[in-house]
Amino acid sequence: MIKKTDRKMERERRHIRVRRKISGTPERPRLCVYRSNSNLYVQIIDDVAGNTLVQASTLDKEVATKHANREAAKEVGTLIAKRASEKNIKEVVFDRGGYIYHGVVKELAEAAREGGLTF
Repeated sequence: MIKKTDRKMERERRHIRVRRKISGTPERPRLCVYRSNSNLYVQIIDDVAGNTLVQASTLDKEVATKHANREAAKEVGTLIAKRASEKNIKEVVFDRGGYIYHGVVKELAEAAREGGLTF
């Protein structure tokens, strides 16, 4: 019998596997991406202290596109880079959250790089 794969469970397994290797430090915090069907959420996290330093999402007032598409990803990427530069954060570790580096996640990462973050 052929069983249908649970995509959410597979993504969570990939995310756990990646998180064993990636951790955010005060010098180089972690840029974490979460993508739902309707919104995008991005956080810069210091895992040593357990604090979220900066966050941005499509729910913010500065973001014009209120969906989880490529245009919104570009806006959220530039917004997180701007907010990170205000807190003097230049270098981060990119945590794609188990998602494939393609489409929305790729656009967000490229916009954050153009905004001044290095990873």
